[in-house]
Amino acid sequence: MPEAEEDCQTQSPLLIVISGPSGVGKDSVIRRLREKDPSLAFVVTAASREPRPGEVHGEDYYFFPPDEFQQRIDAGEFLENAVVYGELKGILKKEVQKWIDTGRDVVLRLDVQGAATIRKKAPAALMIFLTPENDDELVARLTARKTETPEELRVRIETARQEMERVNEFDYRVVNREGCMEDAVDAILAIIKAEHHAVNPRKVEF
Repeated sequence: MPEAEEDCQTQSPLLIVISGPSGVGKDSVIRRLREKDPSLAFVVTAASREPRPGEVHGEDYYFFPPDEFQQRIDAGEFLENAVVYGELKGILKKEVQKWIDTGRDVVLRLDVQGAATIRKKAPAALMIFLTPENDDELVARLTARKTETPEELRVRIETARQEMERVNEFDYRVVNREGCMEDAVDAILAIIKAEHHAVNPRKVEF
């Protein structure tokens, strides 16, 4: 029997950062990427908050109490960590390294602040910025979540607008239009495929 296509070539693994403003649909896009390309490895973010209804430790996030989270920061366990809306979030180094060592492309879902940190520590990371179609769509998505007080919502909208201004810090911009998520997912997969054919391939180091 012929070998599977995935065994026909050796390629260096990519460290892929998917970021964008709050409310742009990063979680939904990540879930669909998991379904469409099982070869991708997805690193779970750590958070200091309590899980929301339906969230599972080790699948949606690693939920660490604030004291334990700080202890892990002090021990140098994080590749990236930051305070986001008053909560600690971060990416554990060992979670990234274990997948890189297997040769699989690794996907990180990060806020814009975290993406900037990864860019400094791992300059060869592939940086993809998700955006809504326009500002009205961004506001509508944040409002529809109904998870914040009016003041918290105001802060999130203003923060998201500021994050949108940082698109030039990324390698690619992908529009996640309302009702067209499949197009955004396909665009990301096409970018990853193209990067594996680059003349000067990215070498992941951190």
